[in-house]
Amino acid sequence: MANTGKFVAYYRVSTLKQGRSGLGLDAQREAVQTYLNGGNWSIAAEYTEVESGKRADRPEFAKALAACRLHRATLVIAKLDRLARNVHFVANLMESGVEFVAADNPHANKLTIHILVAMAEHEAEMISVRTKAALAAAKKRGVTLGGFRGKVPTAKHRALSAAALRRKADSRAVDLASTIKTLQAAGATSLRAIAYGLNAQGIPTARGQGTWSAIQVARVLDRIGH
Repeated sequence: MANTGKFVAYYRVSTLKQGRSGLGLDAQREAVQTYLNGGNWSIAAEYTEVESGKRADRPEFAKALAACRLHRATLVIAKLDRLARNVHFVANLMESGVEFVAADNPHANKLTIHILVAMAEHEAEMISVRTKAALAAAKKRGVTLGGFRGKVPTAKHRALSAAALRRKADSRAVDLASTIKTLQAAGATSLRAIAYGLNAQGIPTARGQGTWSAIQVARVLDRIGH
């Protein structure tokens, strides 16, 4: 797609660990560059937020909007869900007067974006409801949801194959991060409760075999910096 004009790029990662390592950040930059490829365009500024998607008080996002107004630029993001999973937040963005585009859905109009974000918010609410119901049912059956809260030490660097496995595990942990946050918000405060919630949703383990355990959840949390 040939684009013209000025753009301000906004990237968001969920943890300090991701921010330092570039995990997920490089993919966002690549998506933006691919979208802008061709045409006469320039990136006036780039901003990276290390923040939870559910919060609206984002200083770097505020700077990005200010830069857009200053340069009369368009805000560009890699994916719509990098903004928020909250309809109210996106509505406020639209009312700011700043033009914005998502690289993964460049043809979406304001109505389409409202619908997409509303669907994402609704799905998050449904996951929360299902998780609370599953945890309540487990409690009635006498399942113990408390327990181990320690962290599992990471494996030592042994070989290139081990490094590849770690990268794969890191990527898997990032994919699981939002689901785990939803479970925690729904009341799954222990490792065992999170494991139960993942199993209740039918989410496979890293190897796709067996069921989640507290230790496996601890490893994932350790990888995403919790």
